[in-house]
Amino acid sequence: MPGKFLADLDADTAAALMTASADVVLVLDQDGVIQDLALASDDLLELGCRHWMSKPWSQTVTIESQAKVEAMLKQPISNDGVRWRHVNHATDAGTELPLSYSVVPVRLKSKHAQRNGPHTLAFGRDLRPQVALQQRLITAQQSLERDYWRLRQVETRYRMLFQTASEPVLILEGSLDKVEEANPAAIELFGERAKRPGWSLADCLQSPDAEALRHMFERLRSTGNADSATVRVTGHKELLTATASQFRQDKTSYFLLRLTRPQDQVAVAPASDSRLQLMKVLESAPDALVVTEFTGHIMVVNQAFLDFAQLGSEDQARGQMLDKWLGRTGVEFRVLVSNLRQHGSVRLFATQMQGDQGAVTEVEISAVAVTTGAQRCLGFTIRDMGRRLNADGRGNKDLPRSASQMTELVGRLPLKDIVRETTDLIEQLCIEAALQLTGDNRASAAEMLGLSRQSLYIKLRRFGIGDSGLSPEGED
Repeated sequence: MPGKFLADLDADTAAALMTASADVVLVLDQDGVIQDLALASDDLLELGCRHWMSKPWSQTVTIESQAKVEAMLKQPISNDGVRWRHVNHATDAGTELPLSYSVVPVRLKSKHAQRNGPHTLAFGRDLRPQVALQQRLITAQQSLERDYWRLRQVETRYRMLFQTASEPVLILEGSLDKVEEANPAAIELFGERAKRPGWSLADCLQSPDAEALRHMFERLRSTGNADSATVRVTGHKELLTATASQFRQDKTSYFLLRLTRPQDQVAVAPASDSRLQLMKVLESAPDALVVTEFTGHIMVVNQAFLDFAQLGSEDQARGQMLDKWLGRTGVEFRVLVSNLRQHGSVRLFATQMQGDQGAVTEVEISAVAVTTGAQRCLGFTIRDMGRRLNADGRGNKDLPRSASQMTELVGRLPLKDIVRETTDLIEQLCIEAALQLTGDNRASAAEMLGLSRQSLYIKLRRFGIGDSGLSPEGED
């Protein structure tokens, strides 16, 4: 009962209660003019809320919120109780302050006669955390939608390759008895049996051939490689060569089985439509694709790599070392290549790409070493990390390598080279962070780092950071 428990409250206690109940409390007269206000945090003062005093409430909000303010003043309480309305205030910084208001009419008793009469209290809740969360949710949703449509496009391209391939191709879930999918050429080869749901490939092959395929699948599971097998479809005299590869999806093992006729093997391909289509897909892929020699000299790149490196043609990249554009320091690329040669593949290696025109892109690399065939080579997939969400407004400047990666250099490089490269990297990252924190003010950055301005400019020229051609005397 308010009359019993709140009747004896003094003015200070009542003000404290109102401030605790909301982030902003406005006291309005009968004309809607702000007579007094209370703020729960000092950052609201920095946004210019103190200038609202003696102004009509409707003049402190944005144009689209004025109608809401006038409606709340005319009808403070709706039929179903207190109503909260979203109102945006214009701030001194040119931004908007979102608040959710509810309005309660009161009658104040004052010793000054001119202040007696009906008044209104407007209680406001700060919506900035909710707005920031909503914005992050929208950004995440847009990112997911972009990824979804990109995956759909890739799926459509590979589906087209699968359906238009002239060779019979089947996808099997773990064994010959579970045919997951078959392309039109395979359905034509196996006839009506391939159109029945849940059909088994083993039922369509002669027993010795089915057993040979089972052994081939077992070798694939155990070693990852298996020689091709010769099979004959039941009811056909023609011999087919079966080759298979294994992949995993959703923790399940699948086999991609390709059947080729002897006459097709001679004409296989450089002119194969599916090969040409695959090359087109790789050329237009959104991720940069690079094939280098084992030494790191570039052999082939796609258009996405040319965009990252800011090059006009593939000829400008061919024959160059990849570390000209990839990696923060030379030792970082050597770490990557060393891991490739030792382990055969590398995943999620974070680094930077630097374009010829100065553009720097945070990237993530997956790479593989190909040691079979006429020429050994290294293949790199480079993905742009700049669009990914970052909870912190500042960029992530973590060190690009772990301690284990650094220790792998022992025995390949002298200790003094490892220490020098690591020291240079840490110096460069610290200088870049200081310049970012000071808004590129070199004098403040030098003071923050404990360096003289002359020493800072020497290091800027050494690392090629910013417009290092300015002399210290020219610093603002």
